[in-house]
Amino acid sequence: METKYVYFFGGGTADGKAELKSILGGKGANLAEMSRMGIPVPPGFTITSEVCNLYLQNNKSYPKELKHQVDENLAKIEKLMGAKFGDKGNPLLLSVRSGARVSMPGMMDTILNVGLNENTVCGLAKGTSNERFAYDSYRRFIQMYGKIVMGMQGEVFEKLLEDEKERKGLTLDTELSADGLKNLLERMKNEIKEVMDKECPSAPYVQLWGAISAVFESWNTPRAIAYREANAIPSEWGTAANIQAMVFGNMGNRSGAGVVFSRDPSTGERKLFGEFMCNAQGEDIVAGIRTPQPISDLAEIMPQCYQELSDISQRLERHFKDLQDIEFTIQDGKLWVLQTRAGKRTAQAGVKIAIDMAREKLISKKEALRYIAPEDIEQLLYPTLDPTVEKEVIATGLPASPGV
Repeated sequence: METKYVYFFGGGTADGKAELKSILGGKGANLAEMSRMGIPVPPGFTITSEVCNLYLQNNKSYPKELKHQVDENLAKIEKLMGAKFGDKGNPLLLSVRSGARVSMPGMMDTILNVGLNENTVCGLAKGTSNERFAYDSYRRFIQMYGKIVMGMQGEVFEKLLEDEKERKGLTLDTELSADGLKNLLERMKNEIKEVMDKECPSAPYVQLWGAISAVFESWNTPRAIAYREANAIPSEWGTAANIQAMVFGNMGNRSGAGVVFSRDPSTGERKLFGEFMCNAQGEDIVAGIRTPQPISDLAEIMPQCYQELSDISQRLERHFKDLQDIEFTIQDGKLWVLQTRAGKRTAQAGVKIAIDMAREKLISKKEALRYIAPEDIEQLLYPTLDPTVEKEVIATGLPASPGV
């Protein structure tokens, strides 16, 4: 019997579950769990962390059973999404993300819009009646693939993007027209060819395997190694790879992306806390190119999505019995949940959340004690600024982590 290396999730079912976190990684295990709960998760599959270890040990070669397991599961995504990978008329696009068993935020790599090329971009433009969106997605793919898989310097692409905007007298990326994006794409592709002496691959399957390999290789980048050493994470764990159908937050004003916490991670208050951007993909929020809006604004803009998100965050919190940090995308008015994990919180919020959850009978008093680390208590004893005293403000900015 062949070893199972690939676990499917989507359409209300999943091969995996939370208990398989050691091989599916935190992200893959939680995606499987959410799919089983009937939460709207874009369908996909997880390649186990075992494959990562085999790949890195065996001179970057894969176990022979893997290819047909990937093909089999790809066909299941195609069926659920009603689109075909590499199809000119109705292309399915994929995201390829890492997922270790312990969250390592920002340490490993992600490649989005896998499957786009000169032919499929036309199918995407036609299918969505939105040429600008299709070419913007293609531009993002070339930028990510060039940097992460081919090893280009990211600044090169940033500079080309700035040059293109300057030439047209624009300030925002979103103001670039479809024609402007086509020019930019040609320049980006030429730059890759010049620097790397080879072209960015256009064959969808070549792109997919290149992206999967890059995700596994990102387990051993200097920053990932440094993070593991600082957090005592064993290097033999490896990372899983999650391949999912793409959903788009950059399809216009009834689309968007954001991150929410099921409670406020700074104070512990029981309310939806977070931010989102209209007409944006998740990486736009992380990159800090535009200023996001508070999640409360979503209640005004798309009340139905806000209500659904609020309900889902409560369900996930009850299911996982902890504060949840949830990534979501809204594509043309439909909400998709991309990931959930235990949320980072300040020491003050941690204590309040543990006490409140025990009072709400979500967890026992004994469990509540396990939610608070000794260093949290230490942190609570440090002097802090008195919130009731008026202060002279010398500068303001966006907080980038809880407690700032």
